[in-house]
Amino acid sequence: MSNYLENALINVTLRATSYTAPTTVYLALYLTDPTDADTGTECSGTSYARQAITFGAPSNGASTNSAAIEFPQAGGSWGTITHIGIRDALTTGNLLYHSPLDASKTIATGDVFRIAVGSLSVTLA
Repeated sequence: MSNYLENALINVTLRATSYTAPTTVYLALYLTDPTDADTGTECSGTSYARQAITFGAPSNGASTNSAAIEFPQAGGSWGTITHIGIRDALTTGNLLYHSPLDASKTIATGDVFRIAVGSLSVTLA
């Protein structure tokens, strides 16, 4: 979890401070670790844009994506993707969750980055 989300959850659960959850969350691709402080380098390049994610109901503290996530075909090199982040806005906004990929993926011109249904999991333990 990001520092932003950790603080929001502490405030809402322990301090009775309101938090407005985003209506849509987005997957962002990173060239470097975004860290809890949201300091990583997000991918950029022709056709790159964060993609909306939908999640199923949680079970035992975990939820997975309920639809495939597919980025548009790269119009140029996007670089080597090492991490992903879940954000609360299509542009700018706040980092909520982040994780390294199991294996880095270089995105070249014409490539499409996809995550299959059920392959992205958020677990609170």
